[in-house]
Amino acid sequence: MSRLDTFSAERRKALLAAAAALAAPGIALSQPQIAAGKPISLVVSYPPGGGADLIARLIAAPMAKFLGQTVIVDNRPGGSGQIAASMVARAAPDGGTLLLDASSFAVNPSLFPKLPYDSQKDFAPLGVVALFPNVLVCTPSFEARTVKDLVRMAKAAPGKIAYASSGNGSAQHLAGALFESRAGVELVHVPYRGGGPALNDVIGGQVPLFFANVASSLGHIESGRLRPLAVTTRVRARALPQVPTMEEAGVPAYEVLEWNPVLAPAATPGAVQERLRAALRSAIADPEVLARIRALSGEPFTDNDPAKVAAFLQRQREQWGKLVRERHITAG
Repeated sequence: MSRLDTFSAERRKALLAAAAALAAPGIALSQPQIAAGKPISLVVSYPPGGGADLIARLIAAPMAKFLGQTVIVDNRPGGSGQIAASMVARAAPDGGTLLLDASSFAVNPSLFPKLPYDSQKDFAPLGVVALFPNVLVCTPSFEARTVKDLVRMAKAAPGKIAYASSGNGSAQHLAGALFESRAGVELVHVPYRGGGPALNDVIGGQVPLFFANVASSLGHIESGRLRPLAVTTRVRARALPQVPTMEEAGVPAYEVLEWNPVLAPAATPGAVQERLRAALRSAIADPEVLARIRALSGEPFTDNDPAKVAAFLQRQREQWGKLVRERHITAG
């Protein structure tokens, strides 16, 4: 081989190596700049220790690894998520401030007529982390052993059987209201100041029913302090495979999902949004994250195409908006 051929071969290798390096996801030169390389704030609409906080902390580290930037979890609870959402809606649209909310994001527009933001126009949805079931539980001394028993008892005594919730307009309240609507029964809603006190009173027998988060109630179910009647999704929960779905138990067209969307300010540039979506997809696919989600009976929301995420959010808004109007539900 001539010196010229050798030089050309080495030149080609160098060019190919450079091209591969620029194509690698971790190389900043080929990627849009996010928040000028500063730490990214993942604003959570609920306090530390809750489900939304847990999900935020699960995805923060793998997102940071993918992006090559620190991702800080910033809890801003209050106003059923309005404080955090308002903060992110007004933030600089550079990808440096993101919102991790809960399913209340889709409920608030119908529950609060004068929100300080527009949930459709002020945010760019980056994706949904996972879908989680709730489970209808009762105190062990409660007479009903199945959902059919409960429906029979409720129809025989309208307005006599109570269910607890973490407050007016909460996910548990809406799950109970949807149950009343789909099963054709009338229950008594007992709102508490938080899910913990509500769950404790159901365990103690003061109120018989509660639509609980699977993760927070699983230990009590396994110990016998609570008895599960049905899960609220259309497929059985991984952690409770013996418990029927609400539809299997005889309540038609019933589905209640807990989920956590990740959103950016609406004006965030498209290239930055795509980079953040790629980081979120990478985090959800991380084996440790995936295992933890499934341990909580969740299923990853893997198809985070922008149009499909927007359509999912719209379906959730429509479902809960219709229920809030029909049942005259208020936050007060």
